[in-house]
Amino acid sequence: MPDCNVTVIGAGPYGLSSAAYLQAAGIETRVFGEPMSFWENQMPAGMCLRSSWSASHIADPKQELTLDAYCRQSGSDITKPIPLERFVAYGHWYRKHAVRNLEKRHVCSVVPDTRGFKVALSDGEEFTSRRVVVAAGIGDFAVRPVALEQIPSSLASHTSESKDLSKFKGLRVVVIGAGQSALESAALLKEAGIEVELIARQKSINWVGLHPKLHHLGALSKLLYSPRDVGPAGISRLVSMPHLFRTLPRSIQNRIAYRAIRPAGAGWLQPRLPGISITLGRTIVSAASTGSKLRLRLDDGTERIVDHALLATGFRVDVSRYRFLSASILQQLQTVTGYPVLRRGFESSIPGLHFLGKPGAWSFGPLLGFVSGTEFAASALLGRVTCSNGTH
Repeated sequence: MPDCNVTVIGAGPYGLSSAAYLQAAGIETRVFGEPMSFWENQMPAGMCLRSSWSASHIADPKQELTLDAYCRQSGSDITKPIPLERFVAYGHWYRKHAVRNLEKRHVCSVVPDTRGFKVALSDGEEFTSRRVVVAAGIGDFAVRPVALEQIPSSLASHTSESKDLSKFKGLRVVVIGAGQSALESAALLKEAGIEVELIARQKSINWVGLHPKLHHLGALSKLLYSPRDVGPAGISRLVSMPHLFRTLPRSIQNRIAYRAIRPAGAGWLQPRLPGISITLGRTIVSAASTGSKLRLRLDDGTERIVDHALLATGFRVDVSRYRFLSASILQQLQTVTGYPVLRRGFESSIPGLHFLGKPGAWSFGPLLGFVSGTEFAASALLGRVTCSNGTH
C-alpha cells in the first residue's frame, strides 16, 4: 500500500480548495507549499483583483469560507475592487480554517512507482502516494518577448519578478503589454511619480466591466452572465459550464476562449491612466543594453532609451517547466502546446496524476484560469478520487 492516498502540490486557491474538499470527505491528503505565495510574492504590491466579488471566493465544500465570512470574522470590510493584500489575507484565513495540515515544504521530485508515485522532498523525506494533484500555479510560466530574452533582469524584468515597483523611483520605465497587469502596473508607476510609457502590439485597449447596468437586469442578467464572471455576455454562461464547453469543436473552443480571456483592463482603471504615454500597435523588434540603459527598437523604426522594461507579457502554460516532474513523467504525459490533456476529474494520461488551475484550461476551458473555477475543479477531482476509491 502507498504511504499516502493523495498528495497535493501547491497552496494557492486551487491547491487549498482541492485539499479542503478531499479532507472534508475523509480522504487522507498531504498538502505541500507556501500558502498564497504567488499572489503574495509575484504580483506587484498595490494591485487589485480584476474579478468581481462573487467570482473571488475560494471554494469550500460547505460554502462557509467566503469573502463575506472572512469580513465578518476579521471585523473589517474589503473595498471593491478587492485589494491584492486583502485577498492574500483572505487566502491565509481560508488555509487556517480548511487546511490545517499544510506542510510548508518543497516537493523536488515526483516519479512513477508501482504503488502510484514516489514523492521526494527537499529535506530528504521520501514517500509513496496513490495520487498526485499538481496545483502549482503559473509562476513557472512567465513569458518574455523574444527580443528581450537575453536582456538581464536588471534591465528587463517580468511583472512576476517585480513585487515592489517603488524600486524604479527616479528611473524611466517602459511597460510592455495591454492587459490588466500592464495597465495597472503603469498606473501604479505613474502614481508613484515614476516616468512611464506603455507599449503594446494591440491596436486598441480592451475593457471589461464598462456596462454594469447589464448585471442588474434580473432574470435577463442571469441568462447572460454567470456569477463565475469569466467572459462577456453569453460567453460567460458557456465557459462556466466546462463539461458543455469541452464538447464543442476545438476551433470554436479556441475562439471562445480567446474572447473570454483576451488582454483587457478593468473599467475602473480608466480614470487612473491619463498622463501616461501609451503607444499601441507596435512591437519591440530588438533590444540591447547600452551601459546602464536599455535601447529598444520598435517595428516602426523608432527607438526608446530607458532604464528598465517591465514585461507584463503574461504566462504561457508548459508543464515541462514544473521542475519536480521527473523525466519519466514528462516522456509519458500527453500534452498539447504545453497543456496536459485531461479527462474526468482532471486526470492526465498518466493514471493518478491530476493537474488543476490554468494547466486544465486546454481540456476544460478558460474558467480554470480564475479563482472562480476552484469549485468546479475541486468537485470534479473529489468525484474522481471517491469513485476510484470505491466509496461511491
